Amino acid sequence: MNLSAQSPLLELLAASYALGTLRGGARRRFEAIAREQAPVRAAALVWQSRLSSMAELQQPVVPDAAVWTRIRNMIDAEQARQALERQRAAATPTAASRPASGGWLRSLALWRGAAMAGALATVCAIGVGLNLNNQLQNAPTVQYVAVLSDDQAAASMLVTFDPKKKQLVLQRVGGFSEGNDKSLQLWALPPGGAPRSLGVLGREPALKLTAQESDVHAVPALAISLEPRGGVPSERGPTGPVLFKGALIEKML
Repeated sequence: MNLSAQSPLLELLAASYALGTLRGGARRRFEAIAREQAPVRAAALVWQSRLSSMAELQQPVVPDAAVWTRIRNMIDAEQARQALERQRAAATPTAASRPASGGWLRSLALWRGAAMAGALATVCAIGVGLNLNNQLQNAPTVQYVAVLSDDQAAASMLVTFDPKKKQLVLQRVGGFSEGNDKSLQLWALPPGGAPRSLGVLGREPALKLTAQESDVHAVPALAISLEPRGGVPSERGPTGPVLFKGALIEKML
């Protein structure tokens, strides 16, 4: 199945996979397709990156202390009532044969407590939903995406381009370390032209480079080379080994 040709379905499946709602056989099939198709892997990594950043930005919602006090009081009152009924039942031999008129199903206090807890959960869910919707609206726009892999096809770097912010966003997804005396340098590989430097990478797990759409438009692939610390001039081209390489894919906004 060629998911990369079905953009809406791919985005839906990738988002479900990242959220963890894609389960069972469907999740295994998606993983099998992702191993074979680079655009599917890239879509999954993009959504995982988006959701992980949202989790970091999400502010915890702390309920008012009075709410918990009321719930605790209701629970204590219900427990006291049940204890009193058990004492009465033990004192009356025939009480066990009669249905308790004040059982928990008929306990007004318990239902009030449950309703209060449900209302609190609903308020929290609405707050989180509004916050998530606002974050989704402000999420970066991805126009180009690339998964750069080594010779063993192990993904090592996720690269996306945000045309609104004019940024290349890079996220390390492998465990490679360049050492203190070396730097990683990102290159555009235009068709029929010499490699063009897009910037020298820092050592952060995620970093951003300023770029224009003209820097990546009609560029079929990107590569990362290992260079002396600080990188090399663009006109010289890569002087060290090319460690990671991958196709640059344009996707619908």
